Amino acid sequence: MTDTSSDETKRQDTANWAEPIVSLQVSRVPTGSLNLNVEGRQVVGPLQGFGQLWQKTFRLSLLDSALTPVEVMQIWKTNFPRFQPPQNRFFPVTGIEPGQIVLINASATGMPLSTGVMVLYADDESFTLMTPQGHPESGWVTFSTFSEEECTICQVQTISRANDPLYELGFRLFASRTQDRIWTHVLDALAAYLHEQELATNAPEAQTRREGKTGKFTLPVQSSKICLDPRVQWSEAKNIWSNAALRTVFYALSTPIRWLMRRLNRTKASQ
Repeated sequence: MTDTSSDETKRQDTANWAEPIVSLQVSRVPTGSLNLNVEGRQVVGPLQGFGQLWQKTFRLSLLDSALTPVEVMQIWKTNFPRFQPPQNRFFPVTGIEPGQIVLINASATGMPLSTGVMVLYADDESFTLMTPQGHPESGWVTFSTFSEEECTICQVQTISRANDPLYELGFRLFASRTQDRIWTHVLDALAAYLHEQELATNAPEAQTRREGKTGKFTLPVQSSKICLDPRVQWSEAKNIWSNAALRTVFYALSTPIRWLMRRLNRTKASQ
């Protein structure tokens, strides 16, 4: 006798994963974004990174919210770019779906950075992004929602290494703290948006529930960091050749040359 329910579960789980690929392909470039350091790159995990391996977890508890984890995750996916800090512009090519690309045009301490991520996994309560070659980190970041003691929890968890020696130096000096602020901002922005939505859809009841019990909508973001491997992988120092930050800077500096070449080509074509 065939276990049809088990087969159906396996098919659904398979559909939640991105299909194996050789290299990333961007089907279209959203308006306002720059497709640089993504097309043709391979995705990389912690095994391909250079620096120390860290696991970072950021959690936020939604107090007295009527929204289920599934409902919160749907809102998170749909509005994912708007929860990023102003210096991080995220451009989902089609959406948060397995195998899809999210282009990233950011500013790191005043320096431009053009990169992206691939949606490795996505289901009703979570999604995981995987980094390409040249990204500041090699690894995964998972966004999830779940219930704990009748409270909906929103979580961001990263497992990654700095991609090359230059990035590792940056993370040890300042970039690790900058990253912590980014994920804290994402959770705070998500909570603020959910708060506004609940007030807009059910203002009297939502306000009474909060004032009568806790007076708050969320608890402060809680964070934890664990160094899973303090060693660096010198065999991966060559990753600096693909460094997206350096390549973005060189691309920006060469803008006048590209403009001049295009102008010369148009002049030749018109003759």
